[in-house]
Amino acid sequence: MAYLKNKALFFTTSPRTPSKMIPEIQLLSEHFSGQKWNKQTQIAFIDLLAQSGFFEGSGSSNNKDFSARDRINRAPKALGFVDLTPQIELTDAGKALVYGKRPQEVFLRQLLKFQFPSPYHVETTGIEGTFYIKPYLEIIRLIRDLESLSFDELKIFALMMTDYRQYETVKKAILDFRAERETHRGQYKKFVDEKWTEALLRTYADDIDAGNTRTRETTDKSLKKFLNTKKSNTRDYTDACFRYLRYTGLVSISHRNRSIAIYPDKIKEVDFILATVDRKPVFVNDTDGYKAYLFNPTIPELFVDSVENVIDHIMRISDYTQRQLSGKSIEELKDVRDAIIAERKAAVINAQVTEIKSYALYSEIIDTFNEIISDGYYDAPLMLEYNTWRAMTMLDGGNIKGNFKFDDVGQPLSTASGNMPDIECDYDDFVLSVEVTMQQGQRQYESEGEPVARHFGQMKKRTGKDAYCLFIAPTINKASLAHFFALNKIGISYYGGKTKIIPLELDQFMRLVENSYNYHTQPTPHNIRQFLDEVMRQEELAVDENDWNDKIQTCVAEWLAA
Repeated sequence: MAYLKNKALFFTTSPRTPSKMIPEIQLLSEHFSGQKWNKQTQIAFIDLLAQSGFFEGSGSSNNKDFSARDRINRAPKALGFVDLTPQIELTDAGKALVYGKRPQEVFLRQLLKFQFPSPYHVETTGIEGTFYIKPYLEIIRLIRDLESLSFDELKIFALMMTDYRQYETVKKAILDFRAERETHRGQYKKFVDEKWTEALLRTYADDIDAGNTRTRETTDKSLKKFLNTKKSNTRDYTDACFRYLRYTGLVSISHRNRSIAIYPDKIKEVDFILATVDRKPVFVNDTDGYKAYLFNPTIPELFVDSVENVIDHIMRISDYTQRQLSGKSIEELKDVRDAIIAERKAAVINAQVTEIKSYALYSEIIDTFNEIISDGYYDAPLMLEYNTWRAMTMLDGGNIKGNFKFDDVGQPLSTASGNMPDIECDYDDFVLSVEVTMQQGQRQYESEGEPVARHFGQMKKRTGKDAYCLFIAPTINKASLAHFFALNKIGISYYGGKTKIIPLELDQFMRLVENSYNYHTQPTPHNIRQFLDEVMRQEELAVDENDWNDKIQTCVAEWLAA
């Protein structure tokens, strides 16, 4: 059981990407089903998770049982995919998520049932009656009514809506914010921060007046520290809300405008949800009743549960006739629909590739990199993967595969999973993995050092070809530079012998793209390999990693130069 202590909404932030909970709860179910969820099984679960090919992170935590609870007791339990009492079990909703054909549909149903309060989330003494809401349902309602909802609007206003009966007040506040925003175009960031501060001061006025401003894990009771902590939390909750809603397939993200909107072809589905799903929390004090409701993968009813609605959708997006579709079951119809959508998505992506290869998007790709560096995009890690894939596709004539996920309309949805390179480039007689990160400082080395080398080794063994790797980040941490410099000189069988990992700062990579654009013809795989081999040759001549870094800069400047 979790306790509602704050006076604002929160959303589960672990795991950060919804799809990543699927293999984790599958692992939990297959190895621990029927056992007690206690410190012993929690530690065993984390140890097993650390050995899996899909896990991103370290299993060396000193507090493994806490790490296990963080991964399982949050979203998987709160959304009804696992039951941990009296023993570990994958619920019917969890089975549908893990083993079913349409996990996004299952995920949507569970989001619509998420509520405060509930037997899983109980209000603490002093805030009784504050919460009475199904948060995701009301956020979807705001997006629909307002046509879009920005990241700032959600964190400042929507998170303060703890009762669905406050809806109209919150909607009006957002409309007023939009009107006032027009008069602060030149100082938007300052304007947002002031509104954000005002909202937090208003929400937590009682705590502030009573001097209850000490935040967890600190003795600092200053108002500045209190507000900064609340801002950090609301930023994380807003990000989590965006990601979880995005996974349902109902909404699109404008990364540049940091806003979320309903896909035009999903409006009927959303309107059906808003008209039929009860806004009131249910089974608040009935644990058994709540579990039965939450674990049921068939409720609430969705627009796409109707045979007639699915047939109508298929006929609108394809050449199928009523006669061809008549007599098919709902699941058969959904299979037809999904196949059509997959075919359309592939066509959209292929059209993107054709346009990218023509260099028609050169300026846009460079501008996007600059926006990413200046923090001009929502979900910069995803946009960095996507834009680097576009740049590599434009750069040369290889077979370039981005391992990030696309949504149904060919837009980037989520970053690559943890058991593969971000981008794989096949040039017939050699292969190149490309790894990108927004991480900086020591965390860059800790998070990326081993996985980058492991992915390199796996690709080299899998393809049987000569292999190289580009590691791209806005800035390269000195520990990362030293790590790859050393690995390239040591024969380690686990990584397929000596690695060939080349660290590049993003501005250096952009210079390579610029050089290719100015070249008299499109670069060939031979040109790519010339650059890679020259950088590795310069490493052999370098006296240390810093000298090598200087030589890399020279190689970048001279590549394809007249």
